[in-house]
Amino acid sequence: MRLLAALAIAAAAWTQDVARFGTTVAIPDGFRGQIYFLKDGANQLPNFSKLKPKGTVYTTSINVPAQQFDQGFPGVSKRFEWFAIDYTARFWVRTPGIHRFILTSDDGSRLWIDGRLVVDNDGVHPPQDRYGDIELAGGLHRIEVGYFQGPRFGVALVLKVMPPGERWRIFNVDEFKPPADTEIPPDAPAQVEKKRK
Repeated sequence: MRLLAALAIAAAAWTQDVARFGTTVAIPDGFRGQIYFLKDGANQLPNFSKLKPKGTVYTTSINVPAQQFDQGFPGVSKRFEWFAIDYTARFWVRTPGIHRFILTSDDGSRLWIDGRLVVDNDGVHPPQDRYGDIELAGGLHRIEVGYFQGPRFGVALVLKVMPPGERWRIFNVDEFKPPADTEIPPDAPAQVEKKRK
């Protein structure tokens, strides 16, 4: 009975993590989200390079629909406000061309691809969408989504993409993997990164 109860609790916890900020179980080809604590009153994304991470979460997609803060923040300890997450991943573009993105967040967020700012949705605000597009060559690219949660009550973070000739959908790194016959060393760089703005 104890074993069944423990398995039920673990399954429930895992199910919650799937639709939230991430899980503490590493996903090698997924997003890696470094968690940072912020000072009370923060009103924009921090400079992550000047902060020390407090934990790490992993996910294949960034899909946290608008919800109340009291539903919890899996992987972000018991913190309900004043924290930030810096998600990074690599992804493979099969069809070169203009890729469009929607970044929805409450509070602030930004999307960079290959070091270029594509979407700026920073600041303290209720759930809102911001759009951006970028022309991408075929091959390997680096994506980064910075997010911060200011004061409690509302939370949201969703990243959608519309590749050339396709429809809008949640961005999922599993759908942007290289062809099976392509070997990429784990430490291979993505496209040459420009300085972030």
